[in-house]
Amino acid sequence: MRINSVLKNNINEEKEVKGIKRISGFLYILLAVIYLETVFSIMFFQSIEGIIWKIAFSIPLATVIYLLSGIGKEKANKIVATTILFILCFIFSAQVVYYSIYDSFLSFYSIFNGAGQVMQFVETIFEKILNQWFNIILLFIPLILWFILLAKRKIVLNKQKSKSRIKKIVFFIVFQLIVVICVNISFSNDVYSAKNLYYNTHAPILTIQKFGLCSEMRLDFQRLVFGFEEKDIAGEETKDPQNEIPPEKEVEYNIMNIDFESLIANETNKDIIGMHEYFMNQEPSKKNEYTGMFKDKNLIVFVCEAFSSMAIREDITPNLYKLYKEGFQFENFYTPVFPVSTADGEYITDTSLIPKEGVWSLKRLENHYMPLSYANIFEKLGYSSNAYHNHTAKYYGRDLYINAMGYNSYLAVGNGLEERMVTKYWPNSDYEMIKATTDDYINNDHFVTYYMTVSGHLNYNRTGNMMVSWNWDTVKDLPYSETARCYLATQVELDKAIGELITRLEIAGKLDDTVIMLSADHYPYGLTLDEINELSTYERDDNFEKYHMPFLLWSGSMIEPIKVEKYGSSLDMVPTILNLFGVEFDSRLLMGRDILSDTNSLVIYSNRSFITDLGRYNAKTKTFIPVEGLDIPENYTKQISNQIYNKYKYSRLILDNDYYRYLGI
Repeated sequence: MRINSVLKNNINEEKEVKGIKRISGFLYILLAVIYLETVFSIMFFQSIEGIIWKIAFSIPLATVIYLLSGIGKEKANKIVATTILFILCFIFSAQVVYYSIYDSFLSFYSIFNGAGQVMQFVETIFEKILNQWFNIILLFIPLILWFILLAKRKIVLNKQKSKSRIKKIVFFIVFQLIVVICVNISFSNDVYSAKNLYYNTHAPILTIQKFGLCSEMRLDFQRLVFGFEEKDIAGEETKDPQNEIPPEKEVEYNIMNIDFESLIANETNKDIIGMHEYFMNQEPSKKNEYTGMFKDKNLIVFVCEAFSSMAIREDITPNLYKLYKEGFQFENFYTPVFPVSTADGEYITDTSLIPKEGVWSLKRLENHYMPLSYANIFEKLGYSSNAYHNHTAKYYGRDLYINAMGYNSYLAVGNGLEERMVTKYWPNSDYEMIKATTDDYINNDHFVTYYMTVSGHLNYNRTGNMMVSWNWDTVKDLPYSETARCYLATQVELDKAIGELITRLEIAGKLDDTVIMLSADHYPYGLTLDEINELSTYERDDNFEKYHMPFLLWSGSMIEPIKVEKYGSSLDMVPTILNLFGVEFDSRLLMGRDILSDTNSLVIYSNRSFITDLGRYNAKTKTFIPVEGLDIPENYTKQISNQIYNKYKYSRLILDNDYYRYLGI
């Protein structure tokens, strides 16, 4: 049976009835799927890249839908086809809404695990639906036209005969195999080639760009149900291709005494052996002039909801401004968004690992051994450890995560914080959280304290956000749109919390002996790019600069500010802090690098774009923009992409295998 013959039969199967010219149901469904994929691609990637693959994979999908729409009588078949078309249009539209909130696409893992949590943000969802009304209408056009054609009796879906159904099933199998064979023979040595994306690596954004949303969601579901192990993709040299500086004499590195050779000799698990070999061969970061600068001091870590450099202002947030003006000034720091927004942002910040895509890495860390976490490292030095969150204790499985990170005490809404402060508002107050918790640790000889805040959460309006209501008078006269002012009002609450903390530390005589660090979980995605640029001191773009964020690091003992021009990201925070405290750690085991060391810069985005000292690579457009006047090594983009691929791969393997437990550290 020839493929073109079956296609022709599919299209011509419905004949003219009573003089009315009918349209092939198969052809309409096929065109509807192709339309959805094409419009979706233009919306998000401003291109029709991969259109051949998308058409190719749309044909088997349309065949399956057509088969399901021909099992019963015509009326039942139309109901089935209409339902499936609605589901398709709804899925594409839901992804548009989800992306407009979280800057990433929705996975099946999040659908199955986060439905109840999503319901807490119904107002936000409806707001985004209204904002995206035009795109949603575009994506529902196939369904609208379908209803029109049905009303005019232009489409018929008769019950298909057994012989016809068998032909279509054979056609589906044969055509799907042909497409898959084409994927196989399309192999290139690019780590994100069509073959690698289809078989070897889980990179949802790139897969959608290459094959379309339907294919990516099919692969995502398949991998969730049946499991998926990324294959080892041989690439070119993955070490930094920039010119290496000859090693200095008597150089000290941030490294631990790990006998990888013995570990390899005594291991039988191939994955673990491969990991030992990888980490053994990584170049560690050097100790530097800042090593031990904060030795023996206390540490208070803040991961702040939607915190941004736009919120650091002398007029309305003087305490945040003080920390910036008097502390380390990381001028080129970025916090890229990853698929699970807050949870992934928190995970990266605390572990210096890239989250595994398609799952909640935060939750997956349950019962893992994390020897390089702040709590576990500092507790060995006699520090007490406490963690706090002024929202639901178990959200994203955060209670399991905090336990794995080694904190001896965790207080949040649902496990005791509600007994110390009023938690009935949305969002809850960072300032009230500080007042309710500082007595737990401030009089201890040494302490490490962790706060995950929530006051900066969207929506940024005056009706549903209590932090905006409380702080509106502070921002109401600023020359910005109301939404932008509302955002700043939420950050005023964070500023009040920092002011209260500084006061408490000063009263306790601990100000000079304590380091305060603040970073964001993600950029304020409750603001549009236009609203962000209202508040920004320079024009930000949607690809890189939207994620240009603050990293505040301050101690009362600092005599003068320290400006750092080097590029860095949230992935680099753990090694930077551990080096500053002069504690023993192995920098080879982390995906980030000490920003204050002489290692080369690398900022990694979730779609595999990157920033280095030599330029910026946009994975959407596949273009590299070099820094003017610099020579770029041959195959530089490819080599950095291989480097990034390995960071994704070994971050995943650390999580999947509880790898640190094998090291005996």
